[in-house]
Amino acid sequence: MKYYLDITLLPDSEITLGFIWFKVYQQVHIALAENKIAENSSAIALVFPQYGLSKDNAEGFPLGNKLRLFAPTQQHFDKLNIHHWLKRLSDHTHITSVKAVPENVTEYVCVKRKQCKTNISRLARRRAKRQGETFEQALQYFASFNDEQSKLPFINIKSLTKNEQFRFFIEQKTVGRESAGEFNCYGLSKEAATVPWF
Repeated sequence: MKYYLDITLLPDSEITLGFIWFKVYQQVHIALAENKIAENSSAIALVFPQYGLSKDNAEGFPLGNKLRLFAPTQQHFDKLNIHHWLKRLSDHTHITSVKAVPENVTEYVCVKRKQCKTNISRLARRRAKRQGETFEQALQYFASFNDEQSKLPFINIKSLTKNEQFRFFIEQKTVGRESAGEFNCYGLSKEAATVPWF
């Protein structure tokens, strides 16, 4: 990843940062899907520069108010044309010009979606059916359920295929070295691909 641009989200008194994230990330996802390089693969990756700094960033939102997109070439950004996709959100976004990634980068991050099993009732119904248990027995099985994963930052996303909204949990970890790999149409690592951290 040699080039990047930043998208800053600009909330106001009437619109929350969480709602703007919902709208912006939905549009970024659609843009990446429309410009995919293979089935569910994108040349563009992303990172959340203020990830986890909720006390110090905008409105205490755990993802902050900045999204950074990376591409291997300037032409990938030209083709993506993110300004077009975020045109109707122009009052609530600021998009920088494309810049070269600094040459002195020494850290990298891997950004992934973390699917959390947070709906205990759904899990219990599924277990009861598969294990031949009663619903109450299955609920008891999940009584000590550890909900740590669901404490990760998330964005609300609307499924375009199922027309339902869900929480899209995001895990971002710093790693010491660069690792090549594929990115999905959400701009996240499919396995352990990294992007520069600066």
